Order: sequence, then C-alpha cells, then structure tokens
Amino acid sequence: MDNQNVKSGIHTAPPSHTAKEDKATVLQKEVGLLSAVSMIVGTMIGSGIFISPKAVLQGTGTVGLSLGVWAACGILATLGALCYAELGTMIAKSGGEYPYLMEAFGPVLGFLYCWTNIIVLRPSSFAIIALSCAEYVATPFYPGCSPPHLVIKSLAAAFIMLISLVNSLSVRLANYVQNFFTAAKLFIIFIIVVSGIIFLAQGNTQNLSKGIEGATTSFGNIGLAFYNGLWAYDGWNQLNFITEELKNPYRNLPLSILIGIPLVSVCYVMVNVAYFTVMTPAELLQSSAVAVTFADRVLYPMSWVVPLFVVFSTIGAANGVCFASGRLTYVAGREGHLIKFMSYISLKYYTPAPALIFNGFLAIIYIIPADINTLINYFSFAQWGIYGLTALALIVMRYTRRDLHRPVKVPVVVAGLVVCVSCYLVLAPIVEQPTLEYIYCTAFILSGLIIYLLFIHHTHTWSHRVMGPITTQLQLLMQVVPPEKMD
Repeated sequence: MDNQNVKSGIHTAPPSHTAKEDKATVLQKEVGLLSAVSMIVGTMIGSGIFISPKAVLQGTGTVGLSLGVWAACGILATLGALCYAELGTMIAKSGGEYPYLMEAFGPVLGFLYCWTNIIVLRPSSFAIIALSCAEYVATPFYPGCSPPHLVIKSLAAAFIMLISLVNSLSVRLANYVQNFFTAAKLFIIFIIVVSGIIFLAQGNTQNLSKGIEGATTSFGNIGLAFYNGLWAYDGWNQLNFITEELKNPYRNLPLSILIGIPLVSVCYVMVNVAYFTVMTPAELLQSSAVAVTFADRVLYPMSWVVPLFVVFSTIGAANGVCFASGRLTYVAGREGHLIKFMSYISLKYYTPAPALIFNGFLAIIYIIPADINTLINYFSFAQWGIYGLTALALIVMRYTRRDLHRPVKVPVVVAGLVVCVSCYLVLAPIVEQPTLEYIYCTAFILSGLIIYLLFIHHTHTWSHRVMGPITTQLQLLMQVVPPEKMD
C-alpha cells in the first residue's frame, strides 16, 4: 500500500502493475449458479429441521396440520423470494432489504433496518448457530452429562473466528466451504428420507393416518408454529445480500430461487414424514433432539452419523450467515449509515474484511449471555415486519419508480399476500401472549432514531477529526482500501 497517501488522509488504491492488481478494488463477481443454489440451500438447512419439528407439532397439536404448516412455510418462503427476485434484479445492489427500503421509503427506515439487523438479528443468529454446532461437537466427549457451558462457548467462539477468517481470506474459498457442507447436509437428509420411505413401505402409517384430528385452533399457537417452521426456512433471501457478487444476476438470482427453495421445501416435508413413521407425536414431543432420536432407532449402530452431519449442517449455515451479514455491513458503511471503514475492501483478497471481522466480534459478544434464544424469539416479530415492509416496497415502487427496468416481474397480488401474512406473523404472538419484551424490542428499534439524528443526519466535524487517524491506522494494519466504482 502507498503509505504516503494513507498518512495524508487520501484513502485511495495504489497504482496497479500486476495482472491481479489490475482488478478494480471492488467485490468480485465470483458466485455462479451452483454456488448461489448452495448458498440458499446451505443457509436454509441449518439446525432447524433437526430441532423445529417438535415446536411446530406443539403449536399445531396434530401430525396432519404439522405437515401442512411445513408445506405452507415452503410456499410462503417461495412467494417471498419471488418478490425479492424482482427487487434484486430491479435494484442490483447487495445488502438484502436495505437498498429496497432506502429506495422506497427513504434513509430513516433504511437506517433502522441496519440498526436492528447489524446490531442484533444477524450477529445473534450467527452466535446461536455456532452454539448449536459447539454443543453437538462437545456432547460425545461428556457421556452421561451435559458439556460445561464454558467449553461450549469457547468452541462456539472458535467456530465464529474460523468462519470469519475463511470469509475474510477468499470469496472462492468461502464458496467451496459452502458447496461442501451443502452436499453433506443433503446427504444426511437423503439418508433420513430413504429410511422413512422404507418404514412407510413396511406399513408404518399409523401416525400419518390420524390427519388433523385434535388440531389446535388457537390464533396465537398457529402463529407460533409458523414462526418455528419459518425459522427453519430462514435464509431464503440470502442471495439478495450478495447481488453484486453474482455472475449474471438477472438470470442466476431468480433461477437459484426456483431451484433452491422448492428443493428445501420437499426435503423438509419428507424429513417430517420420516420422523412420524418412526416416532409417535408423544415421543417426538419428548425428544430434545428429534434427528438424534430418529437415528438411534433407525441407524443403530451407525447413529453417530446424524450428529456428525448436523455439525456439518450448522457449519454450512453459519458460513452462509457470515457471508451475507458482511455484505449488509459493507453496504451500510458505503451508504454512510456506519463508519466508512466498514465499506473498505481487502487489497489482497477483495473481501469486505472489516465488515466480516466486525460481525464476528459482535457474534462472540452474543455468546456471553446465558440464553440468547429468548432474544431471538422476541426479535422474530421484527424480522417478519421487515419482510412485510420489503414486499410493500415492491408495491410502492410499482407506482413511484415505473422507470426502473424489471427483468423479473411478479403479480402484485403475490406481494400483497406476503404483506398480509407478515402482519399476521407479527401480531399473532403479541395478541396471544402480550409481554413487556415486545415493548423492549420495539423501544430498542426506535432508539435507532436517536443514533440517526446524532451521528448520521447531523454530521459533526469532530467525528471526522476523531475517526480520521483511527481509520488511517486500521488501513495500514489490515491493508484495506475504499471500494472503487466499476467503469
């Protein structure tokens, strides 16, 4: 790096002389169709399908309705993703919902989205996945008892640091990791589904034949069942966080969605069918890890294979979350809603290294509390509020931005349906079980307005005087530069 330029405060890339250095200092388009599908499938299939069936059954009360909720969640995820396909090909920017909310509703709502996602939702999700992975890794070493919390948290922190390092060093390496672990998790799902088909062929249909007898009709319980099912489907919007790195996004974005999400939906329904061929509803509700119980009954003495592949599955999901979260932080820095340093790119590896390291640091902080699952549960309503606002943004821009080219155009009724379902998912748990935690979460989100007014809307010269020297030293340390605009 040209130290003279950095020391003078001119944050520019140095002159290029080699073939590699002739690349513009921007995120490179290295994500093809296979990697895009792997990103969707690999992020969606995490630990959810191995844990959530119990919660979905609790909310529905019967096998038939439970399977219906899993299928409906797949349809809803597909409809939402189709709306995102139109938005992603219309506004080809990375950052997920952020650029769409900015374009439709302005910078204040865009900042509140960043504030909620970057500070809470994304790093805490990363932390939860890492903790799940650490628990599965540590359990075999502590037979007959639970692993110590310190061991689990230390392992989780190590996973977070390793995954953040891989993503900081190479986009291509991160894609290889994603492709490998996606193949691994599809393999174990294939094993579970085939086992279930064999049991069905042997006549084990007594649990499935009960249909929806005894189903719950509670407004809130059905909403909570959908929450848990949709948590397992979460990640369907993953490609919109990395649009700028997709090869041929106008083709590969919608095509990846149409391949990846239906594939996951079929897998989820078939896996649940397999569970119910082996376990009664009562047995499933008593199991702390449904997939492990299934393996103990069907695959013994090879039952250890399932926990191993659940570890692979969680690592793949964590890698996908890390990859996408870094792009959101990068875009927020580029737009001025975070410090500009977050938008800097590694001069050697062409990755948003500062953003990735920052997200990893926050995820490690979220490992420290005793229970962060409660935090995520109460912030889930905010996540579905974001999905609903994004679908509403599509409807709004049909009228306010008719000039924009739309390579993909979904019927407006689809966006309207997503908005309505999102409203239901936001309101149902609050109406059924109103608690102060929802008020706390809302207060936290709205507190972003104070941050926006103090540090974003009114830019103070003192902040430049303080951040300038710090940014210079961080640039020298990490060898990063501001992104260039493509010609």
